[in-house]
Amino acid sequence: MDSYAWVAVATVFLLLLEIVTGRHKGVYQPGDFKLLLGSFMLGRGVMALLAAALVAGIYNLVIPASTGTLDGTSFWLALPLLMLVDEFCFYWVHRWAHEGMGPRKWLGGLWKIHRTHHSGKHMNVMLNFRLNLSWYFIIPAAWVNGLALHLGLAEAVVTNILIKQVWNVVTHSNFRWDDPIRRHRVLGRYFRALEHVLVSPGIHHTHHGYGKDGATYRNFGVVLSLYDWLFGTLKIPEGRPARYGLPGPTAHWLEELFYPLVRIDDRKKVDQH
Repeated sequence: MDSYAWVAVATVFLLLLEIVTGRHKGVYQPGDFKLLLGSFMLGRGVMALLAAALVAGIYNLVIPASTGTLDGTSFWLALPLLMLVDEFCFYWVHRWAHEGMGPRKWLGGLWKIHRTHHSGKHMNVMLNFRLNLSWYFIIPAAWVNGLALHLGLAEAVVTNILIKQVWNVVTHSNFRWDDPIRRHRVLGRYFRALEHVLVSPGIHHTHHGYGKDGATYRNFGVVLSLYDWLFGTLKIPEGRPARYGLPGPTAHWLEELFYPLVRIDDRKKVDQH
């Protein structure tokens, strides 16, 4: 648990550094702080725990005889396998969510749940906590890690969750240490090769942007870009996206937080220029 405490401290430090350097100035819309507060308090404080309890209950009910069957498996085998499975499942659910706003209209409900994470017109540490409350029950990590925990791979589960938390903070931060490396005459080619396997801040910023170097329909991995590369959805940028968020009208913050329980037709127009 000490590791999680250090991650929390580092996250707060990075957030304060973003604020002090003006990375949060003038980027928020009306309702954003209510949405962020509700998402953090109810999401991380309530829904994440309920989702974990639900997953544990289902596995204990459906496959009780398998409890602890993989206990004793080497950590160095369990962790990479868990990460690969977790990332694979997340890639497809995440991709389907985005396809719900385009070619697969029947997935529109899934997109509206995930849309909350993309509607913020900013890219900083706070965006990492901007989630619809239903997403905690849909996100594959809850089900994959829950199954691994049920099977007795507790150490691998804890480490996998920790890695993803750290990397989510890194890739959502407004600070971009990777662009100079990517543009470097010598190091650039090696870094671009690495980006075919590992998600860089630039790759994830592109996923949250539109216009030049933005592509919400690409880059669906969290830590690994391997599946984006294999399935043809990888986009390695040249720099920051022209704009962050989504073009067009934004939903009311209550709908963004509570959809599908709350649906509000009113839309606030945003500047698209």
